[in-house]
Amino acid sequence: MTPAPAIPLAPTPDPLEVLAEVFGYGAFRGPQAEIVGHVVGGGSALVLMPTGGGKSLCYQIPALCRPGTGVVISPLIALMDDQVAALRQAGVRAAALHSAQGPQQAQAAWTALRCGELDLVYLSPERLLAGDCLDRLAELPIALFAIDEAHCVSQWGHDFRPEYLQLAVLAQRFPAIPRLALTATADGRTREDIRERLRLQNDRVFLASFDRPNITYLVREKEGPGAQLQAFLAPRKGEAGIVYARSRQRVDRLAQELAAAGFDALAYHAGLDPQRRSAVLERFRRDSGVIVVATIAFGMGIDKPDVRFVAHVDLPKSLEAYYQETGRAGRDGLAAVAWMVHGPGDVPQLRRFIEDSGAEPSQKAIEHGKLDALITFTEASICRRQVLLGHFGETLEQPCGNCDVCLEPDRSQDVTEAARKALSAVYRTGNRFGAAHLVDVLLGANSEKIRTLGHQELSVYGIGQELDKGQWRSLFRQLVATGLLVSDPANQGGLRFGDRERVSPLLRGEVTLELRLPLAKRERPKGSKDGSSGPWAESGRRFGSSSAAGDGAGEADQQLLQALKDWRREQARSQGVPPYVVFHDRTLIELASLRPLDLAGLAGVSGVGKAKLASYGEAVLELLASGGS
Repeated sequence: MTPAPAIPLAPTPDPLEVLAEVFGYGAFRGPQAEIVGHVVGGGSALVLMPTGGGKSLCYQIPALCRPGTGVVISPLIALMDDQVAALRQAGVRAAALHSAQGPQQAQAAWTALRCGELDLVYLSPERLLAGDCLDRLAELPIALFAIDEAHCVSQWGHDFRPEYLQLAVLAQRFPAIPRLALTATADGRTREDIRERLRLQNDRVFLASFDRPNITYLVREKEGPGAQLQAFLAPRKGEAGIVYARSRQRVDRLAQELAAAGFDALAYHAGLDPQRRSAVLERFRRDSGVIVVATIAFGMGIDKPDVRFVAHVDLPKSLEAYYQETGRAGRDGLAAVAWMVHGPGDVPQLRRFIEDSGAEPSQKAIEHGKLDALITFTEASICRRQVLLGHFGETLEQPCGNCDVCLEPDRSQDVTEAARKALSAVYRTGNRFGAAHLVDVLLGANSEKIRTLGHQELSVYGIGQELDKGQWRSLFRQLVATGLLVSDPANQGGLRFGDRERVSPLLRGEVTLELRLPLAKRERPKGSKDGSSGPWAESGRRFGSSSAAGDGAGEADQQLLQALKDWRREQARSQGVPPYVVFHDRTLIELASLRPLDLAGLAGVSGVGKAKLASYGEAVLELLASGGS
């Protein structure tokens, strides 16, 4: 089947009509309507919206409503190709210009662009800035510029790309054309950096919630990560997912172990030859149930909506990186899981990476601070989603009920006396030392630093024998996470009291405190390598199952749903596109639940626009009528 025919639109179409007719959705979500209206009216903006929140529609619909062609700057070829394929399925005239194309493809795209036959064109920043590309664009009617993955412009961000710095030229060369910078991951400092570097200081900022309520966050202590991973994946065979590991060697080993255990697992890292990497990427995009075990080199350009889990067997480098990587799960809004194991050996290695990076001292300080925020998240004894959102400046009033802390509250213990000792150590040493030194003081270490400072004379010296070093470090990180202590970056990370209205009653013994400490090394059970006899077990629950998400999968006829997926796979294969470009899982679930009887009913299903109705309507209705038999 050929791509869907282009949808003819009125000279000045209404955005809501475009949303319904082209994309098959009845209403905008969150701030989408306000963003679209602002850009259609000629305004520029910075948009922060979580992965799966509908960022693409914020520039795709204005590009269809404004005269001219929308120019989208995107960093990765696979992402551009997926977006173009999906737009063509919806009847939108779209093309990409990138280095993987042959001369004839590139020439055809430029010809269509000059003739006004493209609604959207996707370019990499390198292609945009090379040769005479900007001069050629200046001769054409341009609807807007959209800069995707805009955090790449900021050195404060987690994925800095120097070529993004040159995109400030768009403000100089095209001052009258709206520019939209979009990202899913940026803290306050990074946002301001994006605005300054892209010349958006006087333009609006649209900040959607960073929350991804469909993702279950599960964090475990590391006790044999390979076996733990297999225990986590056991009830998830047949689901698509990504496993992140730090080294190529670990990636290769885990992929082999998973394949031997019956999983469709493939390794992906920079050490593989380009053809092999491309083959892995295509398998993941086009087939269901494939698990990719990868270094962080994988995933940024993946638009696959049906990734059901993202697992980390090593700590990522920052909380921003973790949010970005876990955001590749559940882009379709259905239930997904972000699972991670961490251990005391992760942090020193990451610290060494920072110190050996060759970066300027100021940049190293930034990276250490970002790592501290990640550690705070992993050690949190309060709702993890509250900690995660708090890092991005967002407040979640109530615990989420969908993370391991909320789902497994029985792991907390009374740490009131230990916390009082920790706070006293902070005060007695002058509110200027980090956790490492404070732990040494509490454990009575005989270090040169302690002797030089005379801290062996303090009343808190050696009073913390009830906990081991790992437990004390965890306690200090959690005291920071709960706001009782604050890490002062201006004082080299020295700890000082945080919320004194909470600290004082705790020191006076008027309140108690419960936190989740790791077991002391001497107390850890010597059961199976995956820790199944201790607090590392998955407890048999299948977190993040579709039925738990209330997404309609439970009401869908499963035989019919499978038949729809089989039909979709054949359609995708015949056209050379990923299955989710034809229809998302969410649309198939709705079809199998509602079972519309005619084209009018089919048109009311989310994700079925006019072009897809024309291309697939009769075939889908025939399949629905047969019940999938």
